[in-house]
Amino acid sequence: MNSSDDIVGGDLDRASRVPLHRQIYQRIADAVLDGRLPPGSRLPSARSLAAQLAIARSTVDMAYQLLAGEGYVATRGAAGTVVDPALDQSLLNPGRIADPAIAAAPPAAEDPATRGPEMLRPGLPALDAFPYKTWARLVAQQARAAGPADLAYQTPAGDEWLRIQIGRYLAVARGIACEPEDILITSGYQGALGLIARCLLGDAAAVWVENPTYHLARDALRLAGARPVGIPVDGEGFDIGYATTKAEPARMAVLTPTHQFPLGVSLSLARRMALLKWATAAQAWIVEDDYDSEFRYQGRPLPALKSLDRRDRVIYVGTFSKILSPGLRVGYMVVPKSLVHRFTEAAGALQPPPTALVQATIAAFLERGYMARHIRRMRRLYAKRRDALSDALTQQMGADLTIDRQPGGMHLLARLPQGTDDVALVARLNEMGIAPAPLSACGVDAPYGPGLIIGFTNIEAAKAPEAARRLAQAMR
Repeated sequence: MNSSDDIVGGDLDRASRVPLHRQIYQRIADAVLDGRLPPGSRLPSARSLAAQLAIARSTVDMAYQLLAGEGYVATRGAAGTVVDPALDQSLLNPGRIADPAIAAAPPAAEDPATRGPEMLRPGLPALDAFPYKTWARLVAQQARAAGPADLAYQTPAGDEWLRIQIGRYLAVARGIACEPEDILITSGYQGALGLIARCLLGDAAAVWVENPTYHLARDALRLAGARPVGIPVDGEGFDIGYATTKAEPARMAVLTPTHQFPLGVSLSLARRMALLKWATAAQAWIVEDDYDSEFRYQGRPLPALKSLDRRDRVIYVGTFSKILSPGLRVGYMVVPKSLVHRFTEAAGALQPPPTALVQATIAAFLERGYMARHIRRMRRLYAKRRDALSDALTQQMGADLTIDRQPGGMHLLARLPQGTDDVALVARLNEMGIAPAPLSACGVDAPYGPGLIIGFTNIEAAKAPEAARRLAQAMR
């Protein structure tokens, strides 16, 4: 058996993000839990271990205090520190996995803060083009301006000033007329969908969804006890005619009318009107996921379905994940007036909005015009990156990869020959640091046709040929 000196000794990783006292704590805790330090084992004195590791004694004291506080060790005065004799050896767990906070901590050279996003991953905005300086300045300003009220519990609907700014933004950018009272701030799209499911769906409720569809929305509905019913998507988008004549009646329809995910088509005006007519007649609800409508590269962005809603049947869901960063976890909903109280009550009980500081910073970003400028800049940047990667993929892959170049969005859709196992292909690509998503996984009741959903937003135009070459080489 190893001595306690051997177990806690050895060089510490001074370049790690994990504090030194936490590294010492983890080594000893692991040794106790996997049986290398049985109950009653004596640990080195804090002075001795500090000299051995060439660190301050206070660092070792902090580690020992943490271990004592969690019951791993007991102090015996002059007898020193020992593994708590009261621990039951039979209940310890040999071979346990180390503390995830330490086990997952990469070496300094691999620090996530210095790494770029996974190549070709869809759904991520251009993280290299995030307005870091402006954002940092606004965060500092909002933090300095915060008062006691900002540190208290927040209103369930979210920061009022942010809701006012979102209402003004939607009126101009999406043609939606709404009051701040109609808007709820959520933890992204998933947060909004969670509230919708809790408030409006019961067990086994049928919900129409596009086929193919966003897999997380499909899975969230199933977890909520609902039954997603796949409705085909063609060149005009969600086939409402098929839904009303061939599918079972539904309580709700969840769709992406402006830029269908993942196929990229837009819902035609005729079908938009037919969908609204159905919702009114059936007393059903429509959830409009408007996830990336700001990024259209031919003509102006299409108006939102909610802008045509005269009977208040549409629940509009927007997010800042695609405009700014998914790490912010901030989205919003425009809720029909008949549902505002129910949704606000559910949010207060189950799903409060994000932190006040983040909300206040986004409100300032909107109010001062930074959001509009950032969107214009990203629209130009994405158009350039989209064209560069699409051209490079066509040159590298030729007929082996058919690219659907849609007029908007943040991803390319690459069709693969029938019979291709795109899920297995993506798994192999992921091992090489290339992260497109499989199209077949977007099917509702069965796999959809094979293809790759390829993000282009984080590939600089000058680096597109190299990215295409890497993808082609990996696929071959």
